[in-house]
Amino acid sequence: MAETEGKFDFAIDRGGTFTDVFARLPDGRERVLKLLSRDPQNYKDAPTEGIRRVLEEETGQPFPREQPVETSLIGWIRMGTTVATNALLEREGERTALLVTKGFKDLLHIGTQARPKLFDLEVSVPDVLYEEVIEVDERIILRQDGCQLPRKDPKRIVTGSTGDSLEVWKELDLAQVEKDLRGVLSRGITSLAVLLLHSYTWSDHEKAVGALARSLGFTQVSLSSEVMPMVRAVPRGYTVCADAYLTPKIHQYLKGFTSGFKGGLKDVDVLFMQSDGGLTPMEHFCGSRAILSGPAGGVVGYAITSYSQMENKPVIGFDMGGTSTDVSRYAGHYEHVFEASTAGVTLQAPQLDINTVAAGGGSRLFFRSGMFVVGPESAGAHPGPACYRKGGPLTVTDANLALGRLLPSFFPKIFGPGENEPLSMEETMKHFNYLTEEINLFLSPSQSKMSVEEVAMGFIRVANEAMCRPIRALTQAKGHDTSQHVLACFGGAGGQHACAIARALGMKTVFIHKYSGVLSAYGLALADVVEEVQEPCSLKYAQHCFSELDRRVEQLSKRCHDTLCARGFSSSQITTEVFLHLRYEGTDCALMITAAGHPSSSQSCRAGDFHSAFTERYLKEFGFTILDRPIVVDDIRVRGCGKSGIKSVYKTKLGSHQAKPVTMTKCYFEDGYLDTSVYLWEELPCGHSIQGPAIIIDKNSTILVEPCCEARLTEGGDVCLTVGSDPHCALGTELNTVQLSIFSHRFMSIAEQMGRVLQRTSISTNIKERLDFSCAVFGPDGGLVSNAPHIPVHLGAMQETVQYQIKSLGSKLREGDVILSNHPCAGGSHLPDLTVITPVFRKGVSGAVFFVASRGHHADIGGITPGSMPPHSTSLQQEGAVFMSFKIVTRGVFQEEAVTEALMAPAKYPDCSGTRNLHDNLSDLRAQVAANQRGSQLVGELIESYGLDVVQAYMGYIQSNAELAVRDMLRDFARCRRQQTGLLEVESEDFMDDGTPIRLRVQINEEQGSAVFDFTGTGTEVLGNCNAPRAITLSALIYCLRCMVGQDIPLNQGCLAPIKVIIPPGSILQPSQNAAVVGGNVLTSQRVVDVIFRAFEMCAASQGCMNNISFGSEKIGYYETVAGGAGAGPSWNGRSGVHSHMTNTRITDPEILEKRYPVILEQFSLRPGSGGKGKYCGGDGVIRKLLFRNKVVLSVLTERRSTCPYGLQGGEDGAAGLNLLHRADGRLLNLGAKTSVSLEPGDMFCLYTPGGGGFGREDDTNSKPQKRRRLNETFLERGSVFEYRMAQEGV
Repeated sequence: MAETEGKFDFAIDRGGTFTDVFARLPDGRERVLKLLSRDPQNYKDAPTEGIRRVLEEETGQPFPREQPVETSLIGWIRMGTTVATNALLEREGERTALLVTKGFKDLLHIGTQARPKLFDLEVSVPDVLYEEVIEVDERIILRQDGCQLPRKDPKRIVTGSTGDSLEVWKELDLAQVEKDLRGVLSRGITSLAVLLLHSYTWSDHEKAVGALARSLGFTQVSLSSEVMPMVRAVPRGYTVCADAYLTPKIHQYLKGFTSGFKGGLKDVDVLFMQSDGGLTPMEHFCGSRAILSGPAGGVVGYAITSYSQMENKPVIGFDMGGTSTDVSRYAGHYEHVFEASTAGVTLQAPQLDINTVAAGGGSRLFFRSGMFVVGPESAGAHPGPACYRKGGPLTVTDANLALGRLLPSFFPKIFGPGENEPLSMEETMKHFNYLTEEINLFLSPSQSKMSVEEVAMGFIRVANEAMCRPIRALTQAKGHDTSQHVLACFGGAGGQHACAIARALGMKTVFIHKYSGVLSAYGLALADVVEEVQEPCSLKYAQHCFSELDRRVEQLSKRCHDTLCARGFSSSQITTEVFLHLRYEGTDCALMITAAGHPSSSQSCRAGDFHSAFTERYLKEFGFTILDRPIVVDDIRVRGCGKSGIKSVYKTKLGSHQAKPVTMTKCYFEDGYLDTSVYLWEELPCGHSIQGPAIIIDKNSTILVEPCCEARLTEGGDVCLTVGSDPHCALGTELNTVQLSIFSHRFMSIAEQMGRVLQRTSISTNIKERLDFSCAVFGPDGGLVSNAPHIPVHLGAMQETVQYQIKSLGSKLREGDVILSNHPCAGGSHLPDLTVITPVFRKGVSGAVFFVASRGHHADIGGITPGSMPPHSTSLQQEGAVFMSFKIVTRGVFQEEAVTEALMAPAKYPDCSGTRNLHDNLSDLRAQVAANQRGSQLVGELIESYGLDVVQAYMGYIQSNAELAVRDMLRDFARCRRQQTGLLEVESEDFMDDGTPIRLRVQINEEQGSAVFDFTGTGTEVLGNCNAPRAITLSALIYCLRCMVGQDIPLNQGCLAPIKVIIPPGSILQPSQNAAVVGGNVLTSQRVVDVIFRAFEMCAASQGCMNNISFGSEKIGYYETVAGGAGAGPSWNGRSGVHSHMTNTRITDPEILEKRYPVILEQFSLRPGSGGKGKYCGGDGVIRKLLFRNKVVLSVLTERRSTCPYGLQGGEDGAAGLNLLHRADGRLLNLGAKTSVSLEPGDMFCLYTPGGGGFGREDDTNSKPQKRRRLNETFLERGSVFEYRMAQEGV
């Protein structure tokens, strides 16, 4: 690229509130500037104004605001912008139409079919980005060896870019497409997104549509095959829609920006930051690559400045802003994800793995049911925190102000209605006095009253713990030790929390760059220009494929190199890096691998030894490798870099004098108020140390140096903090409400870390990739303390299992023993859910002091059908291997022979088999034992830190807190009910499809906040498998209580403490010991929820079914659950095409389904009119049609085929479901609700799932308008940690 010596270079980050400008001046000096992103009274565009000010002030020449800026003095401009993110959050993109393969018009509405918030009865999912849909009657299918579909006419055979062979089943009718496109154009829509199935590998149809659309006058045409050619239609569809929706907005912004300069910046090198951390020329900046344009600059900034200065120690980036905090990691290379959600939209594009959590300076402070709660609600920029003088609520910023950690005299006077007043300590203290009074009223007489400062300090500690959890998750998920990292802190609010967070995570060093307040802008100046190309692949990573792999890598590398040369780079400035997206055959767990550090050999391709690189990383992340399993290349990616980042040469002068404080103040810490020195960063000499407590202030940030910490200024002018250990603060067993919140986080963190170990070390698809497991911590009485993740059907169920073992084995348990159980009478849900329980012992204490347990769904444990979920079982023995109280580990020795024998035992029964996958069973059971071992170790560390009596005391307090929240909810309901009807008793009834009633009577004690849930009158045990063990009813009850409480509470034993549950023995909800139960877990559980919500009139019935569909043969097996309609509520319409209540399973993407199984998905769309009508309508179910290519056995296990999902308060019922079979010979059969049937090639199964019930009479016009929540409040979180949690809750 051309040198720009003697000119002004600008790097600008245009954020939502502020625009940061970094300028490199002709003489080599550097300047930074911060201005409001919107100030229409003074200027039109903030980046332009920033450039104008620097030029005017540095040259002394006038640059009039009303005239275009002269560009002869400008070398280059680099920008990061939130324009695309804001357009997505506010839904202010271009009007867009989606053109999609016929049968899939609702594919992106249904998406993965999982709901984002597990316990929200109003399923809030962002609207799709398109306004209209055109269905195109075209179809491409992948050819499969052994396909037995009858051939009616010869099909055109084509070869895809992956090397796959495809059949053109239905040719494209361009005349009809033209007619449809003209109709869209006539309605003023000029942006088009095109998504045709399998276009990632064969794009001819998409290209033909694209050429036609452009010729007709569409101004933006985005083709999924060009935007991101990766397999999986749903994320590719979201990505192409985002591109079509956002790119015109970006072009509109760029046009406005360039118009502020003479010649439209024609002769200036203008680059924009993309989500992947690389710069791209302005004309190539597009919507799908722009979402993380702003925060990406910050990651590049800390990565380049911190990693080298900290002797190449891995770095955690910590960017704490107003509404949220961004966390990321750098260890010599950027960590990318290739699929992530922003504002509820999943994008399939290279993005830096930036994890956003809802905790920032503006996070609101609450005291709920005895617990300190921070966020996720935020005060936002308007009204902002209470101290901003605009009537805002208490926030984290207010807590820092109250503790003396923020000094109003050092802040500009920009607050208040006139934006001319200082920060208000008075407003903050007024709010804190009120909250402190509320907290002290809640405390019992035996507890000492809290001061305002103790309350504020409590909230700071809770906020810090909330921010530590994602950092632990981000590092430990990939096998890294959190404490071995440096914390690189930037952003306006992070400096006040850096010492405390580093200490909590065991980190010893915090690095804060001199430009930390504008690091995103500085990172743009340091970044390189990046050109990425990627294409799908279906090759094996094996010797016979290397020549083809080498050819394609060389082709892509040349494309990158040529593109960068065309942008002005010489070959010496260009580097390329090759990545292969690899996975073991038969798994979904693909890793994007670079061969850096693994040079090529005779046994590898020319780009490097990817086999060694893959197995090394797989072992680090997952704890094992799969020997002799072929490795598949899913994608080839080449990343080309044009080296163009500046090198900062600025050095601070060594000072001989000691740093002098500009003033002294008093700050509140754990030991009360301490004298605290205040320093100005710009006046600090380098090389000298400052002992905490101290405050270091610059124009854009405040750094708190806590007691036992030390600050030092480096030669580059940066601050390096050394974090000392916290003097041990003894904690007593009496309740401390602040510690209650912190212990709640710690117990949850233990369960989460157990889950990470289980996921990393397991081998089966169910546990490793579908994440169908739960981990939990229990008290010595077996009472649940914490559970993660929150899989509804596991909630509270494991508690019954642990308590059964305590009664059964009791004193027989010894250290080194581990128990395996799955029997319904021992707290099991259904047999494939195997629970592994480990008692935690403590020296000098008789009996277990805690228990840890993990429950995982094993794909097969024997029985009459593969998958161990038979639709027609009549006894427990037909459903697989049974374990009541089986010692899987005795005194530290894994009992492999005994457990193998037990897993093969079902073969003794008629028509049954032992487990069909013993290797996976044993591997996953070992992984569960390892997860428990990690939990036991973490519980031990907690006890070491605080003492056994303290840890057990807080375990009890956390359970009491959940109990209190449920009691408050029951009192509120009872009060409303008494005022409306004068009664404190509610009842309801619903029916299974076979006519079995489930009856419930609830008697509420308003004074105590307690209730009796009496299921007397419920039908008897059934001959089939819809019997539900008692544990299932308890799980359903905890789920309902959590939904009705309406806020985050610890989900533990305490939830059920105010509840007495009466279930008649011998009923369908408490069957006999040998009753079949597999349907109870997946079907009856839904009906129990329906009955509870009907009694409380919370909402109309949702589909009330999981629609369990499985098919298989000797070679393959497949299982899915399918979405339906959600029930409407008192102020909302039910969501269509979504899972509800006791399940939240994601569905297999259509392209993956057709690639791996002998099936063609003919249709997957909503079922119009199936939702019940009402003042608020129920959601529609879906239509799913599967055409089978080979002989298989189809099993269907469903409900709500005879009974309809009920409406409430005059709302109509939702439509019942229907299971039809179209035989290849033309016959049409109704399969009924539960069956197993042999299918021939050409048979098609058609599933019509139930709709949700309506709420209220349709003619009731007395409705209040629904308040629309801002997406950046509702869908703020993002990153790999968030995606992992969503995947866990999507089970």
